[in-house]
Amino acid sequence: MQQCLESLVRLLESYRGRDKAIRTVCYGSQLVGGVLTLKTNVSSQQLGKSLLLFSAQLSHCRTVLRLFDDLSMLAYSHGYGFGASEEDAGVRWISVLTNVADQLYYPCEHMAWAADAELIKARSDKWWLFSTVLWGTSLLLGILRSLRVLVLLRRKLKKYEKDGGGSRHSQLCRQMQGELLSILSSTADLSNAVHWMPPGFLWAGRFPSWLVGLLGTVSSLIGLIQMNSSDSEQSDSAESSSQ
Repeated sequence: MQQCLESLVRLLESYRGRDKAIRTVCYGSQLVGGVLTLKTNVSSQQLGKSLLLFSAQLSHCRTVLRLFDDLSMLAYSHGYGFGASEEDAGVRWISVLTNVADQLYYPCEHMAWAADAELIKARSDKWWLFSTVLWGTSLLLGILRSLRVLVLLRRKLKKYEKDGGGSRHSQLCRQMQGELLSILSSTADLSNAVHWMPPGFLWAGRFPSWLVGLLGTVSSLIGLIQMNSSDSEQSDSAESSSQ
């Protein structure tokens, strides 16, 4: 119990961890709220509406916090550059395009937020559309990147199976599992991104609130799992280097 509490505190101490926690609660509230609004019981419906309003406020909170993400994204994009450290050209250029989409996403979302807040005189709907398109593009590129990485890892796995590399084999399997989780997470988010597109585009606007919440919750939980795994690997490597 104490260990779980300490892990939660460490998660909330960092901006990245806090954002993932807020995201999980946001979509979880939308999932539960969407289910409760379908009930015939009046009190359940009222609670469901309250949870949906709570989810909307958390979503707005994340939007405001992202006002300060441009520089960190720019620093990451600058550090990655054209991906000279990547072994595969396909992975390199997909990653570069993903960084471009992510970088453009933030100012579009900021403009949409500013228009909704009446800080600027502009129509927010077109800026929300631009940001959704860029988000969906980034997710689609991320799926393509993970698929390419899986192909490369599979080739390496076959090579190490022939050579009998035990420890390297297990490490590659973990990497493949991570890429599969990334594909599942991005696919769930991409489904929601399409839902938020203008009506008439694929299944845009057809998802009930509970389904949007379910897909977002699945994606958020995967993100928390991956973050925890990454932190565990870093701590393990730090312990190994100190021994």
